[in-house]
Amino acid sequence: AADGRIVWLRDIVSVVVENDKAVKLRGVMIDITERKQAEEEKKRLEAQLRQAQKMEAIGTLAGGIAHDFNNILAALIGYTDLAKDDIPEGTVAHDNLEQSLLCCNRAKDLVQQILTFSRKTETEKETVQIAPIVREALKMLRSSLPTTIDIQQNIEADSSFALADPTQIHQIVLNLCTNASYAMGEQGGVMEVNLIDIDFETDTKVNNQWLKRGSYVKLTVSDTGCGMDETTLERIFEPFYTTKEVGKSTGMGLSVVHGIVESHGGIITVSSTPGKGTTFDIFLPRLGGVLLEEAESSQSIPKGTETILLVDDEKVMVDMTKQMLERLGYTVVGKTSPIDALDAFQAEPNKFELVITDLAMPNMTGVQLAKEIISIRPDIPVILCTGFSEDIGPEEAKSMGIKEFVTKPVTKGKMAVIIRNVLDKKEVTV
Repeated sequence: AADGRIVWLRDIVSVVVENDKAVKLRGVMIDITERKQAEEEKKRLEAQLRQAQKMEAIGTLAGGIAHDFNNILAALIGYTDLAKDDIPEGTVAHDNLEQSLLCCNRAKDLVQQILTFSRKTETEKETVQIAPIVREALKMLRSSLPTTIDIQQNIEADSSFALADPTQIHQIVLNLCTNASYAMGEQGGVMEVNLIDIDFETDTKVNNQWLKRGSYVKLTVSDTGCGMDETTLERIFEPFYTTKEVGKSTGMGLSVVHGIVESHGGIITVSSTPGKGTTFDIFLPRLGGVLLEEAESSQSIPKGTETILLVDDEKVMVDMTKQMLERLGYTVVGKTSPIDALDAFQAEPNKFELVITDLAMPNMTGVQLAKEIISIRPDIPVILCTGFSEDIGPEEAKSMGIKEFVTKPVTKGKMAVIIRNVLDKKEVTV
């Protein structure tokens, strides 16, 4: 068109016949630009729908396998923790088991990420140090990224805290660094990751976004890759938008990062030059003067001498948890059948000071077992454990008289605190 627009035209040719002979050709050009645009928009929406259906399917799958998968992880974490306690600190075996625990916990977090993304569960923010999370993510990435990529890190905000979900912060770092690696390709380059404290005395405009006055932790991820043009920059945070090849990406990465940053009260900005690289800056509100709880250790884990009835249809879970609780000083009666557990409780209801039961069990659920036990002894505290459940949550459990609702896997330290607080009738805060 004269104004520079691209116009789609359709050519219609008709033949005029006189005395059985073709004497004229008539051509008509019809503007079908709107129809072509509508077809392209339809294709784009259909592609978005397919992607949305994929993500919904992932969420459904995650919800379906989360219970069993978390049970497996609970056993792995528990037995690894037990083995680690039997080996002196400073040995190679002890350090290897420590790394195994980190991997198990990261697997647990990955399930949580998928459940959260599919809205099967909500995340909880806590007071965390950002620096160790960034370092751990970079350590994991180093083994998977090409050796042609030089990772340079400058982490100064060691004493900075933020109210955040540590799993989601880990996800942000992994996502941005993976994108940076992809942008640099096989030829490699330099990836720079910086973490610093920054204060704004007044409301400040950063790349067309406003930050309120206050203290922030600034995370920067930059690369020397291919960079992006203005058109791409305008769309990178859109769901399903991707510049990668088909099958290489869902197009959800940066939109998820953007959502996480916003949910933490922060902002994310991006600057890029084609052929020179890209820089992402993330500003998260910083907390001041907050002390972390002391790391888990055998000295800080509370113990006890009470008798506990432990019920789980998985023998491996009963054996592992029984060992763990006995090392904390408790006397444990373990049962793999809720029917047998109820019989044992009915026979000696005053023998036990606490009942810990799994939720999903054959013949009788943990909720049903808890109700039966509470009907016999209304004062008996019950802790209900589950790998994953959409049918019951903490509030519903407590309304039935159950003292605590625990999602597996849970560390030995946290479980010890929960048990002690329930027995001492304290408010559980872990």
